Amino acid sequence: MLDATRQEPFVSARELLRPARFPQLASWLGKTMALGYRLTGKDRYDDFRIERVQGLPFIVTPSVFNPRVPRTGEFLVSRLDATLVGRETRVLDMGTGCGVGAVIAARYAHRVVAVDINAAAIRCAHVNALLNHAEHRIELRTGDLFAPVAGERFDLVLFNPPFLRGAPRDDRDRAWRSSDVAERFAAGLPAHLKPGGTALVVLSTFGDAPGFIAQFRRRGFAITVLARRRFVNERLALLSLQLPHRREPA
Repeated sequence: MLDATRQEPFVSARELLRPARFPQLASWLGKTMALGYRLTGKDRYDDFRIERVQGLPFIVTPSVFNPRVPRTGEFLVSRLDATLVGRETRVLDMGTGCGVGAVIAARYAHRVVAVDINAAAIRCAHVNALLNHAEHRIELRTGDLFAPVAGERFDLVLFNPPFLRGAPRDDRDRAWRSSDVAERFAAGLPAHLKPGGTALVVLSTFGDAPGFIAQFRRRGFAITVLARRRFVNERLALLSLQLPHRREPA
C-alpha cells in the first residue's frame, strides 16, 4: 500500500529514496524473490501476457514494458483519479508502453495523447484502448519524447522513465535504459506544460534517481512527493513537478 497519502515537501534524493536499512537482508530477500519469479514464470514477462490493473485488462506483447511485473507502471496510475484528472484536463502519457497510463487517465479526461518511441508499444496500446473501450478518447503517436507533440501543451504529463544510464540494446531495453533521457525530458517539459500544469514522474532506487532530480532542479521545477512505495529490494517515489508561477510584466 502507499506510504504517503498527501504531498510532501521534497528534501533530497538521498532522503527520498533511502537504501534498505539492512542491505544484506534485502539482498537475500531480493534473490529469493527472483527465484520465486523464475519458478512461477514471472521472469519471462517479456512475452504475451494479460495483466489486470485497477480491475482493467491489459494485453502486454513482446518488447513492451509490463506495468505490473516491474511494478512502476501500476504505481504511477494508482494515483490517477477524478481529483487529479478532470474532464477538461489535457493529458500526455509519455512512454505509454502498453497504454496503461493513457487508459486509466481516459477514465476521467476527455482527451489523452499517448507517445512511445517503440512502434510495438503503440500497437499494443491501441489494442488495449480498444479492449477497454477508450479508443475514442486516446490519440496514439510514435516518436521520441516530445517530438510527436511539438508545439502542444498539456495540463498533466505522466512519465515512467527508463531509469538506467546507457545505450539501449533494442526496443525492449529502451524502456529501461537511456543515455540522456533525464536531460532531454527536463529540458523539453517546460515548453509542453500549460501554466499551472503538473508532471508526475516515477523514480526508483533501481537507477539514476539523483540524476533525474538534479535535472529537474536545474530547470527550476518545484518538486513535491506525491507517493512512496517500499519493496524488499526497491524504493519507489512518485514526484509532482510544477514550474513556479511567473508574473507577467506590467
